[in-house]
Amino acid sequence: MWRYPMLRFVSLLCLTGLVAAPLAAKDSLGVYSNWAAFRDDTPARCYAIAKPQRGSDNGPFASIANWPSANIRGQLHIRLSRSVEDGTEVTLTIGDTRFDLVTNGRNAWAADARMDAAVVAALRSASRMSVSARAASGGRFSDRYDLSGAATAIDAAVVGCANIG
Repeated sequence: MWRYPMLRFVSLLCLTGLVAAPLAAKDSLGVYSNWAAFRDDTPARCYAIAKPQRGSDNGPFASIANWPSANIRGQLHIRLSRSVEDGTEVTLTIGDTRFDLVTNGRNAWAADARMDAAVVAALRSASRMSVSARAASGGRFSDRYDLSGAATAIDAAVVGCANIG
């Protein structure tokens, strides 16, 4: 199909640039050990985010987000490494504290704002976190996170959205 290899290479570069441009639109607020903080303009939000210790190709993460226009601060969102059936028990363990999360597919959240606040408080004083559940395919799994830098990234996300809203 491509007669000229260089034209194919340039076309791939252009396509890659178009795909990567929206991803690069995030404003980095900093990288703090195992966590990072970002600000997005549309929709306006700031968040701290980390990947689990053992990498996975399907994009699991843990984040604490602030949505100024919705007056939401410190909202937990976990993207699990595996899908779970709706209503499956997913347990978040931070240090010695356990939380039962609400799920939908590969996503898990705190049950309410009060739990979000308790999760953020626990994150600030612990060194490790894990999320455990039974996968829709059967076996149990755990995603483990190192909390080094979490408190600083959460603070950077709060400051990053301080003047938005």
